[in-house]
Amino acid sequence: MEYRQKSWKQLLRKNKQLLLPAACDALTAKLIECAGFPAYQIGGFALDGMRFGFPDMDVTRLGEKSPAVRDIVHASSLPVLVDCDDGYGDEKNVVHTVHTYDEIGASAIFIEDQKAPKRCGHMGGKEVIPAKDMVNKLKAAKSARRDADRLFILARTDALGVEGLDEALKRGEMYLNAGADGIYVEGPRNLKELRAIGRAFKGEPLALTMLEGGGVTPWVSPDELRALGFNMVLYPTTLLFRQTRSILDGLADLKAGKPLPRQEGVTMMEFEKLVDIAYWKSIEQKAIPLGEKTRQVVNKIFKRIA
Repeated sequence: MEYRQKSWKQLLRKNKQLLLPAACDALTAKLIECAGFPAYQIGGFALDGMRFGFPDMDVTRLGEKSPAVRDIVHASSLPVLVDCDDGYGDEKNVVHTVHTYDEIGASAIFIEDQKAPKRCGHMGGKEVIPAKDMVNKLKAAKSARRDADRLFILARTDALGVEGLDEALKRGEMYLNAGADGIYVEGPRNLKELRAIGRAFKGEPLALTMLEGGGVTPWVSPDELRALGFNMVLYPTTLLFRQTRSILDGLADLKAGKPLPRQEGVTMMEFEKLVDIAYWKSIEQKAIPLGEKTRQVVNKIFKRIA
């Protein structure tokens, strides 16, 4: 896990922009790393949907989510941004959440200012807590981390869809002043709002959700977003929705008695490579006594001769 020790701030300096697909399980995290991404996220929407079969509506909280996050984080050496929802309560809960994810090995976390029960940021019916309460949560989070260079705290505001753009920008400034390392304005509805957010936080670490398949923010290319000032772009649904479609198609084929089309799946050998079978076999071989290893080699030779 050597690479994950690189701080999120270093990662942002090295990369002009981080595109952050969401891993809903350990295999997805491995695939993201194999695809060459420098980092990824663990988002509540994908985790709730894939791991638990729930909507992103505050059904699960830290107790359920943290074991799942631990499994995913340990599957990949990449730096990871973890969704902490609303911190799961007041300041003491926020401190407990920070301690939990700091210990697991998260590189960055984000906390949002929604009022419980929170929901997906692109759903209607959201409410936000008073800005001063979020400021207190951020100060608690900042005090709880073991190393400021090791755990990056991203403050998300959902105020845009509830109280308007001006309030969202005002909150973003307050959260930076409270010690947040970056700002994450959820749910811009058009290019005008995207431009205004980019101008307001020019030069600051700035994140955005690009929720494909039904989000309120229109699709904008990564290059365009970078030009507007967004250097972190989260994709919470892109892989999840494709995975879901592939599973539904596979089940329909099975029901119809159709075999797996080669171009729509991987082979056994390809899959075993992805899950590091060579590494685990090497460990297994080291544990076999020398006499047993010799017997296995001799048996293989006799089989070839026969």
